[in-house]
Amino acid sequence: MDEDFAGFLEDFGPAIEQRHVPPSSIERYRGKLPDQLLSYWKEHGWCGYADGLFWTVDPQEYEPVLDAWIGDTPFMEKDAYHIFARSAFGELYLWGEKTGNSLNIFPPGSYCLPRESKAAKKDMNFAMQLFFGALDREDNDFEGMFAQTLKKLGRLHSSDMYGFVPALALGGEFSLKNLQTVKAVEHLVILAQLAPLEVITHPSQI
Repeated sequence: MDEDFAGFLEDFGPAIEQRHVPPSSIERYRGKLPDQLLSYWKEHGWCGYADGLFWTVDPQEYEPVLDAWIGDTPFMEKDAYHIFARSAFGELYLWGEKTGNSLNIFPPGSYCLPRESKAAKKDMNFAMQLFFGALDREDNDFEGMFAQTLKKLGRLHSSDMYGFVPALALGGEFSLKNLQTVKAVEHLVILAQLAPLEVITHPSQI
């Protein structure tokens, strides 16, 4: 195991809700996603970490979400993207076949954060290692609400996320009482229909 992923497991482990990744899925994404990620899939499966704060996912299951959010945007003209991970609150981590970890989408707020991955230009496998090595719990913990939400709603299953109901785009209140356990893929597709995607070029815009 590489040093970066070992550090990730030390901070985020142990894994929960582990799903075996079939060989057909490994082969489907060979050459599209880094071999390093495929090796993580083989050893650990698709699963949750940190009590469900962060999840690795089957990109094929999330294709409807990908299409809903960036299918009609210039992003799809620049690269071929795959959703390979998400947070408990629905933050999406996209991997570009040419640009690596270059785009995050936060559907509850209807915004995305594009960035340049210098490491990916040199070595995609190393860039994937760095992604996991640099992951931080706070970056996935929306407004520090995870612990309270976990206590109130319980641990998520692999197909679920915590979502605001009504959605923030519909004027829903940003509060713990408005969070519910929802089906991740279905909820994320619905959110894409409620507000246009805003491109954030600087963190101060959030």
